[in-house]
Amino acid sequence: MLKTLNVQDIRKKTVQALDTRVRAITAGLGLNELRAVLRGDPATERPNPRYKVHTTSFLFHIRPRYYERGSTIFTHTFRLGFFTAFFFFVELFTGLILMIYYTPSPGEAYNSILSLMSNVPFGKLMRDMHRLGAEAMVIFTVLHMLRMYLTGSYKKERSFTWMTGLVLLLLTLILSFSGYLLPWDQLAYWAVTIGTSMAEAAPLVGREANLLLRGAPDIGAGGLLRFYLAHIVLLPLAAILVISIHYYKVAREHGISQPARFEEGDVAPEVKKAAKQRIDYIPDLLTHEVFLTALGLFLLTLVTVYFYAGAPLEHIANPQQTPLDTKAPWYFWWLQGMLKLGDKTLMGIILPTLLAGLLVAIPYIDRNPHRSLYKRPLAVGAGLLAVLILVVLSYMGTPAYRIQTPPATRIVQDLAPEEGLGPLRAVPYDQLVPGVYEIGVTNPEEICPDIDFGCPELQAVFEEFGDRVNEAKESGSLPNAQAVLVIEDWQQNLRKVTPRIIWNDAASGESRTYERHIYLHKDRGGE
Repeated sequence: MLKTLNVQDIRKKTVQALDTRVRAITAGLGLNELRAVLRGDPATERPNPRYKVHTTSFLFHIRPRYYERGSTIFTHTFRLGFFTAFFFFVELFTGLILMIYYTPSPGEAYNSILSLMSNVPFGKLMRDMHRLGAEAMVIFTVLHMLRMYLTGSYKKERSFTWMTGLVLLLLTLILSFSGYLLPWDQLAYWAVTIGTSMAEAAPLVGREANLLLRGAPDIGAGGLLRFYLAHIVLLPLAAILVISIHYYKVAREHGISQPARFEEGDVAPEVKKAAKQRIDYIPDLLTHEVFLTALGLFLLTLVTVYFYAGAPLEHIANPQQTPLDTKAPWYFWWLQGMLKLGDKTLMGIILPTLLAGLLVAIPYIDRNPHRSLYKRPLAVGAGLLAVLILVVLSYMGTPAYRIQTPPATRIVQDLAPEEGLGPLRAVPYDQLVPGVYEIGVTNPEEICPDIDFGCPELQAVFEEFGDRVNEAKESGSLPNAQAVLVIEDWQQNLRKVTPRIIWNDAASGESRTYERHIYLHKDRGGE
């Protein structure tokens, strides 16, 4: 009997000690209460220890104790704000890992990225997730602001929250752009060179602003270091500060807005009462957010591994060679489209600044007291029109719009892009049989008769080359065009391929020639 009592006493003291330790870790939740939280059961103690967590826990004190049921409806917010914050923390985590292996100098930056992708375990995965997460954060931030606009969640006491959201949108765009230069490849170098050149168009301070961003007339070590420090220190700290202010306003002052139909719609009183019902953060919303976090990480990893082509990395930056199809990041295509319409100062500085001022002033311009879509036709119509204009401007910002590339240059560029693989570089080395293959003279099926299975990839490239040249010849853009594909043994395991196009200039009638030399190694693999 004594032995049994001692065992029971020891068990009781052990449970009490464990309960005390769990309460210390969870800021007041004991074993029984923690079990009830995980099961979704009501509180087991009075006063409710789940509320105490919000006053004693560092992690939970910024979270409200409860939300109104109407504001938690998924189709009202689509959790866009949550996923914006989720991707921000993904960027912080993956960015810290990348920062360990990155060297911010022109001589080492590119090689450190190559080493990260080749030698660091999961390095390529981290870089791809960082790039994909950055673009996802831009998308979710834009959608979040659009949702706030369409639901009228910028009115009255939420006007300041709207402004902090706009600041966060701007910081998100600048954060993503500042990281664009860090790989130090051709795409990054020239996109940032063109982007920073816009600062030079600023009235009065353009030259100084350009030098401040670049650190010199041209981007070099100083510019790379400035972008790096801004990307890892200045901008993240600014974003954390503004996120804190934004979240405090939402969580502590006015909460998430109710759907307009509950506030202004003709719904039954019991429905409005149910929408006002309180839902405790612990356990309901906490478990919901844990689920969304797990789902977000799973989908991000799945898309990165199986569907994402990978963060681009082109040839190392070369200030002496401008790529043919240089373009801004996709989220700045609308700005690049505006630059095609007029003066750089007007379209690149003045109008975007006025647009930003207009967005800030929306809560004060829109005096309509209603939030419902159906009661704000003018505001909703103006917003949708603005979205349509941005889409059109984004298309205009792509190389496909009003970029006149010489026909011969375009044909060769499409066959063998300066950056990336392209049809010609995809031809296996064994099929690159040395010879001179003339369009309209050489039969594609007789290019390499000594190979048992032929050379279908080379034949396809030759036929495409011929089709493009003949189309240009018939359209008059390349009068009297002749073309030849020359393949030569250049060195051991190295062959030189030269697409050459000869035509008569339409204006002068003089003969013109365009050719490019592409060197393909036997062990080149994919590019």
